[in-house]
Amino acid sequence: MSGTSSFSEAAHVALSNSQQRRNLRQATTSIRAKRDAAVGEVDQWEALREEGRRIKDRTMRHLDVHLERLEERVTAAGGHVHWARDGDEANAIVTRLVRDAGSDEVIKVKSMTTAEIGLNEALARAGIVAHETDLAELVIQLADDRPSHILVPAIHRNRAEIRTLFRRHLADTEELTDDPAALAEAARRHLRRLFLSVDVGVSGANFAIAQTGTICVVESEGNGRMCTTLPQTLITVMGIEKVLPTVADLDVMLRLLPRSSTGERMNPYTSLWTGVADDPPDGPRAFHLVLLDGGRTETLADEIGRQALHCIRCSACLNICPVYERTGGHAYGSPYPGPIGAILAPQLAGLRDHTSLPWASSLCGACYEVCPVKIDIPQVLVHLRGRVVRQAKQDGWRGRVAGERLAMETMARVFASRRRYEAAQRTARVTARAVTRDGLVRPQLPGPLGAWLSSRDLPAPAAQSFREWWRAQPDQSDPDGHGGAA
Repeated sequence: MSGTSSFSEAAHVALSNSQQRRNLRQATTSIRAKRDAAVGEVDQWEALREEGRRIKDRTMRHLDVHLERLEERVTAAGGHVHWARDGDEANAIVTRLVRDAGSDEVIKVKSMTTAEIGLNEALARAGIVAHETDLAELVIQLADDRPSHILVPAIHRNRAEIRTLFRRHLADTEELTDDPAALAEAARRHLRRLFLSVDVGVSGANFAIAQTGTICVVESEGNGRMCTTLPQTLITVMGIEKVLPTVADLDVMLRLLPRSSTGERMNPYTSLWTGVADDPPDGPRAFHLVLLDGGRTETLADEIGRQALHCIRCSACLNICPVYERTGGHAYGSPYPGPIGAILAPQLAGLRDHTSLPWASSLCGACYEVCPVKIDIPQVLVHLRGRVVRQAKQDGWRGRVAGERLAMETMARVFASRRRYEAAQRTARVTARAVTRDGLVRPQLPGPLGAWLSSRDLPAPAAQSFREWWRAQPDQSDPDGHGGAA
């Protein structure tokens, strides 16, 4: 889960894709409106958010206890629990389990955790085909693309693009139109064949209940229920932060999640299972739960940064964020885009792989206002920026942070002296005249300064500063109270 380029470089590419920006704007605007309506129906919404925050906070403080209890309950119900320190270990476990089941293909429920560890790619290297069954994930897989949203991974693609993909890759679609019902029917026919023939299913988990050993997946299409009941073997890959202590805690989360994510009172499909089925036709004969650390224990040790582990993957912060709307999910270089990705990816994968992400936000605070479990994302972003700077200092001030440090030190010296500050004002006034249009400074500058100005409006300096104006008034003292006009 490492970024191949900085956020600013990837955002520059995304900003040039006008079709993607239009798709994102239309989709996020629609989702926001639905969410606002659904949340408005709950009189005690803020109290519910606070209860969600408390549950996650209490759980993280005793995470080891809840995980051990979860393992005990899953095992007692006939399941098997596997612990993975990182993505490579988790991928190796899943690969071995699929081979032990005698299969060379799996059907998958949409899962951010398996995207995080690159499970599909790892299985492919082992000669195992992973079939995505979520409609949006299927589109992404057929296009050899990357998800751009937590909730709707193909949000950046419109139905005309999807029709073209289906015609190219799915059987009997030569006459397919871009009508949504027709597209859904084409996907349904394709997926039903897989549901009835593949013997191994792979899922993620929205929640796991330590009290009972129950795993929970929420979805809108029903494909998840097919993947968790029809195969003979079911493998669930889950980040260790997804555990909840009790069924009562799940009740709170299932009231927060659908309203925050899809703007619905409840999810159309909420699947719960515990261990293996007593009657094999009703469920898998073998169940394996893979518990992934993948940087979570290290994140847990950070008193401020650990808030990122509270995330229930609702995507509300993405839908409200102006930076995400303009740049799309791909710019974040991680399966976790948007504001939550800007604080989650650097901590799970390491700051050195995502040093630019803590700056991928305007710190407007809108993400905190909509988060159903009250993660203070702006606070964590500022905290991570400090960590990046401290790491850069330790490494000898290399790269982007070195340039920012030099710029800030120069500004500090200018601001510390009234004489230097006023000289800088006069210089800026003269030099800005040649590049001022419509009251804004619009220079064509190379390097970081040019990039900074390309996304911000810089008003032209006033023809006269306040102090200069004041001094020009008859019989006025110095505006700083020093007396005289000199």
